[in-house]
Amino acid sequence: MTRIEIFANHSVEEDILDALAKEQVGKYYTKIPNIYGVGSSGPRMGDAVWPEENFSLVIWCEQDEAEIIKKVIEGVKEKFHDEGIKLFGI
Repeated sequence: MTRIEIFANHSVEEDILDALAKEQVGKYYTKIPNIYGVGSSGPRMGDAVWPEENFSLVIWCEQDEAEIIKKVIEGVKEKFHDEGIKLFGI
């Protein structure tokens, strides 16, 4: 089993979920709706100074599905390269 963690701006949440559904991967996930922090794309604090917020998806899946998810997320990142979309696999 592989654990996939996806972190992204709320502005691309629907795009990510639609892309996963289109490829029929990542059907079972845990969503963490509001994530605050500082990454390479800058602060996301949900406040007046840094108003943006991220969300996270945690997906446990087999390695073959994880590879498809990685390609799906790469495709979304190409469309929205400034949104700070990150994928981590364990």
